[in-house]
Amino acid sequence: MNSQLRRAISAALLGSLALSALAGCGEDTKSGSDSKTVTLVTHDSFAASKAVLKEFTKETGYKVRVQAGGDAGAAVNQAILSKGHPQGDVFFGVDNTLLSRALDNDLFTPYTAKGLDKVPAALRLDRAEHRVTPVDFGDICVNYDRKYFADKKLTPPRTLDDLTKPAYKNLLVTENAATSSPGLGFLLATAAKYGDDGWKGYWKKLRANGVEVVDGWEQAYYDRFSGSAGGGKGDRPLVVSYASSPPAEVADAKSKPAKAPTGVATGTCFRQVEFAGLLNGAGNTKGGKALLDFLLSKRFQEDVPLNMYVNPAREDAKLPELFTRYGVRIADSATLAPQKIAKNRESWVKTWSSLVL
Repeated sequence: MNSQLRRAISAALLGSLALSALAGCGEDTKSGSDSKTVTLVTHDSFAASKAVLKEFTKETGYKVRVQAGGDAGAAVNQAILSKGHPQGDVFFGVDNTLLSRALDNDLFTPYTAKGLDKVPAALRLDRAEHRVTPVDFGDICVNYDRKYFADKKLTPPRTLDDLTKPAYKNLLVTENAATSSPGLGFLLATAAKYGDDGWKGYWKKLRANGVEVVDGWEQAYYDRFSGSAGGGKGDRPLVVSYASSPPAEVADAKSKPAKAPTGVATGTCFRQVEFAGLLNGAGNTKGGKALLDFLLSKRFQEDVPLNMYVNPAREDAKLPELFTRYGVRIADSATLAPQKIAKNRESWVKTWSSLVL
């Protein structure tokens, strides 16, 4: 996920990265095979509870050093530039929109993490070779302002087709697919739904129905969307965000409402899966394998939702009450093979830009 997006959604709970890690960026981070430090290379929005990482140290003897490198795209690019001489031992944060690029550049050493049998096959996109381990997933979906639709006595949209209907004219704001992770995910949802040619016609209809496009998630959600508690001054009651946005909306509320102020159009979603892998050339392969096992442990997996506002990959990980009460589990989120995304992403975004912008 885009680091700006996740940071904005979970700002109420994330605060600073409470990690038992050594600070620093730009110094030599490669550790020797006997080192008691294991370096996790990741994006800016990786977060875990301090107590959980202390448990890892207690169990294994390894301290985690976190090296953040911008948003997910920037972090993957840096990993490719330094392949063979990586900045750390494990990389976390490559998602299914970037996975083929990482695998084609031979970034990872195969390793089957403990607990992988508890992860659904649908999330194990490299299950033949185990170069990457699924850690979490989230769904990019259209969110709606409950109050607006209740006041207007209008049923909120549920599907992509609904968004092109006259009843929802001039109500939707989305992010630029060329500059925003959720914007790209929404484009991919339409490509998955309508096919290589049909998605273009869909976007023509959406444009004719008054869709607004802004650069990024913060602008869309806080400035243009009418339902955000952190903004709410916009006049668009529909926004492309995440299925986990409703729990985030009520996370800080002293008195919890019966429902979150925002809802999710469940037929508009695209699934993002985030992976971790042992970097080729890692100095501390033993520590790296131990960290991958820990990232997939039930203890870490149950720590994920309230730190990164995504779902744990393990089926048996218990979700927090905030998620079960206010969140939405998307049963049929759209997906595309990483190879198809890699092959078409550039041309799709270029065509989308010419059609919509």
